[in-house]
Amino acid sequence: MKHNILTAHKVIGTLVGIIVFLLLFKYVAIPAGVPNTKITLAPAWLALITAIFGPIAGAVVAFIGHTLNDGLASGTVWWTWAIADGMFGLFLGLATQRIGLFIGSLTARKLVLFNVWQLIANVVAWLVIAPLGTTGFMVWRYQSHTSKGW
Repeated sequence: MKHNILTAHKVIGTLVGIIVFLLLFKYVAIPAGVPNTKITLAPAWLALITAIFGPIAGAVVAFIGHTLNDGLASGTVWWTWAIADGMFGLFLGLATQRIGLFIGSLTARKLVLFNVWQLIANVVAWLVIAPLGTTGFMVWRYQSHTSKGW
């Protein structure tokens, strides 16, 4: 029986990635001055995980790590923000694959391209996906409550 070592490494890397992501998200964070907002090293770790293990691993690490952090911190998960974090991980992974960050030598051009793509991924995730999801949920909740006469 032939085992796929690469797949086993990706699974183990993803599990370790989730644990470290959660620890960085929860315990290595600086309050940002905005309620429930912190500056953390978790996105930097996520960039490394996506560069090594790919976009699917990045999406899983970000989504599960964010979900666990929300659940442990407040008992309530903001699903739209967890989904946005997962999409951010996916976008970072796709960017590192597209650029070929670890193929050949690491050049200034690759680093600049990576930072441009991570900026685009941040804008899409945090200024488009998360707010639209939150707004859509609030509208749905308002409509479902008002249609019942609450």
